[in-house]
Amino acid sequence: MHIVFAASECVPFAKTGGLADVVGALPPELVKLGHEVTVYLPLYAGVKAHIKAPIEGEWPYAVRSITVPFEYYNRFVGIVDGGRRGGVQYYFVDCPEFFDRPGLYGTKDGDYPNNWERFGLFCRAVLEATKILGVPQVFHVHDWQAALIPVYLRTIYSLDPMFQHSGTLLTVHNAGYQGWFPPNTTERLLLPWDLFTMDKVEQFDVFNFLKGGLVFSDMLTTVSRKYAEEIQTAEFGEKLEGTLHARAADLVGILNGVDYTQWDPATDGNLAAHFGPDDLAGKQQCRVDLLHAFGFEKVAEKTAVIGIVSRFAAQKGFDFVAQIADKLVERDVVVVALGTGEPVFERFFRDWAFRNESQVAVQIRYDEALAHKVEAGSDMFLMPSRYEPCGLNQIYSLKYGTVPVVRATGGLDDTIEEWNPKLGTGTGFKFEGLNAWGLLDAIDRALGAFKDKKSWKKLMLNGMARDYEWAQPAREYARVYDQVAKRRG
Repeated sequence: MHIVFAASECVPFAKTGGLADVVGALPPELVKLGHEVTVYLPLYAGVKAHIKAPIEGEWPYAVRSITVPFEYYNRFVGIVDGGRRGGVQYYFVDCPEFFDRPGLYGTKDGDYPNNWERFGLFCRAVLEATKILGVPQVFHVHDWQAALIPVYLRTIYSLDPMFQHSGTLLTVHNAGYQGWFPPNTTERLLLPWDLFTMDKVEQFDVFNFLKGGLVFSDMLTTVSRKYAEEIQTAEFGEKLEGTLHARAADLVGILNGVDYTQWDPATDGNLAAHFGPDDLAGKQQCRVDLLHAFGFEKVAEKTAVIGIVSRFAAQKGFDFVAQIADKLVERDVVVVALGTGEPVFERFFRDWAFRNESQVAVQIRYDEALAHKVEAGSDMFLMPSRYEPCGLNQIYSLKYGTVPVVRATGGLDDTIEEWNPKLGTGTGFKFEGLNAWGLLDAIDRALGAFKDKKSWKKLMLNGMARDYEWAQPAREYARVYDQVAKRRG
């Protein structure tokens, strides 16, 4: 089967979040299953370093010019051939005035005001390019930036014979990002006004890209089984719960995989020592190295090291951490935190560390190598997210023998099993509800378990034995593609 991926991010070309990891990792796994996969991405400024031009200064165009019409004008784009990697063909939509910019979606001052035009153009360019480079059986589109592809296919392209048997699958990576724009976006994109109704693309008098994709796609997926349930509720649905509930029969939760070539303590080049389930000695060296990197010396073995690597935001549950901060440092713990985010939480971490310099240290930045050190050197990893569609750090933690303490939501709930000391089963500690004291209770349970080194080792090994490679999710996606293709005959 030929599958076309359309997305705004993909490693190693462009990344702001987990979307890029999925679009980078899933296609090669599908190729291993015998599928033909093509990935379309915008040609951002940062992408150009990844493309080799056969002639100095000249892009390797697969298509020189495609016309994309708007209300009062046309835009012209090229399709750059990014070559094959891991059996996957990559193409890039070249429109310098739209994509040759410092940021993918905006600047520190906010989103680009013409994102409706940028990603409307991207979606239509992908459709036109496939008519020349290969029409697939399934368009797999990701998040709001590509969600107009199913809308276009079932409206202004509905009579195009080349797409009569092309189905669509939309993956929602985070329902909080939807692509909201003014009502006149409808006519600016040359879409009929009868689309701007509450059962199609309109929501509270705005044009909603993601809602359009939810309504017009043949099937829908999201990035964990629990999140597929949660987004059908008012708490997590971001005002799209009604639309999602109406499509419940077509919505499938498929947990993201991880790339163990990058995240494996037995081979990780960022670590002071390597280790694995058969020999855990190196983890102690990683612990010492981590503490040194954060300015701690001579921390007792009985003191638990709690690690945090995150975007500092309310969504990630750091308001819970702030509420219990003073109580937490009454315990025998050291906390190391790495990340950036909302100013209020950056200030909280700085102040917490200043007031408790013997127990708390923070680095307000993102450093990939240091993130690996936190995963390897911590005893516990904290993820108290208010919502988490999938989450990857808790899965990395399991592999590194670092016990996750998480809120029971989304992919966190799907991947972490509560520790049962009597049975010796489980991989971490969870708390329910939106209560900071529930978080503190989960940490206390973890600290209680940490005192029994024999049980703690069993808990670590349980986590290290879990396998979240991409092979299984790829098979699940392949089954969904089969369903989509059957619907379109």
